[in-house]
Amino acid sequence: MTQDKSGKAALKKDYAKELRQLQIALVNVHRHIIKHGHRVLVIFEGRDASGKDGTIKRIVEHLSPRETRVVALSKPSEREQRQWYFQRYSPHLPAAGEFVLFNRSWYNRAGVERVMGYCTEAEYDSFMRAVVPFERMLVDAGIQLYKYYLDISRPEQERRLEARRTDPLTQWKVSPIDEEALHHWHKYSVARDAMLKQTHHKAAPWIIVKADNKKQARLNVIRDLAGRIECPDKGEHLLIPDAGVVFPYSASRRKWLAD
Repeated sequence: MTQDKSGKAALKKDYAKELRQLQIALVNVHRHIIKHGHRVLVIFEGRDASGKDGTIKRIVEHLSPRETRVVALSKPSEREQRQWYFQRYSPHLPAAGEFVLFNRSWYNRAGVERVMGYCTEAEYDSFMRAVVPFERMLVDAGIQLYKYYLDISRPEQERRLEARRTDPLTQWKVSPIDEEALHHWHKYSVARDAMLKQTHHKAAPWIIVKADNKKQARLNVIRDLAGRIECPDKGEHLLIPDAGVVFPYSASRRKWLAD
C-alpha cells in the first residue's frame, strides 16, 4: 500500500471510529428522549446536494425505529394545496418519546417555491409572517425544535450533482429542481439569506453547517445536535462541535455563507 493510500485508509478508519463513538452518544440521548417522553423535531434545510440525506442517515442509523421517523414529503396533492400551509406538516409532528427529522420542511416555501415561482408573493409573505409564531407555538407546547441549514460552495454542488447523474446508485435523486439549482444559484442565495435573517429566533435558532466536507459535516452535526439535547449520560467531552463547521447563524457571520 502506498503512503497516500495508507493515509486515506487511516483517515477513513478515524472517521469510522469517531462516528461510532458519536452514534453511541446519540443512542444514549435517544434512550433519554424515550424514557422521559420528550418530543424532538429536527429540521434539515440546505442547497441541493448539500448532504442532508447522508447526515440524516448517520443520525438515525442505530436509533430505535419505533420512536424515530424521517419525514420527506413529496409534491403537495391538489387537496393539500387548498389546506392551511402548515396543515400537511402537522400530522408528522412528534408525539411523546418520538424523535422526528424533517428532510426539508415548511421552509420549502421560503426556498424552492420562492425561487421557482411555485408560490405567489402573497403566499410567500403570509408564510414569512406566520412561521416564527408557529414555531414558538410548537416550542411552547413542549416540542424541542432544532433547525440546521447545510451550505456548500457552487463548485462542490456542481461536482455532486454531476456525480448523481453518472452514478447508477444515486440517479434516483436527480430531479428537474436539481437541473435548475446551478442556474438559479444567486436567487437561492438571496432567498436563503432572507429566510435565515427573518426566521432566526431565540425559540428555534438556525444552525449553519459548512458542508463541503461531507464527513466533517456529519460528525459535527451529530456533536452539535446530541449536545443540545439534555441527557446526563451522553459524554459531554465528545459533543463539542468544530465552530468552523457548525455554528449559530448571525448576520455578522454572513460572509461564511456561499454566495
